[in-house]
Amino acid sequence: QVQLVESGGGLVQLGGSLRLSCVASGFTFSNYGMKWYRQPPGKERELVASITRAGGITNYADSVKGRFTVSRDNAKKTVYLQMNSLKSEDTAVYYCNLRYYGEDYWGQGTQVTVSS
Repeated sequence: QVQLVESGGGLVQLGGSLRLSCVASGFTFSNYGMKWYRQPPGKERELVASITRAGGITNYADSVKGRFTVSRDNAKKTVYLQMNSLKSEDTAVYYCNLRYYGEDYWGQGTQVTVSS
């Protein structure tokens, strides 16, 4: 079955960097676009970034443009989110997402906390 497992979150200082990873299994990874979402405390989940199946097209929320980079390694069935110049408002649980046969699949999430 489809599984998405995120890792790489943690506590980081203002202005620091983190790289999140999401390892996928249970489907042909290279055939599907992937997305990263986040849910800040007390707020709704929001789309952060997306990447097409071959990685040729990426899109970002305005709030992270120029600071975050989404990439993927289809051989490793992994999608990444490089986060630089982190701000306090980036504090959230980060999830990777797959839309597969009309259904949304989510990982367990990884907590990112930006401290000042």
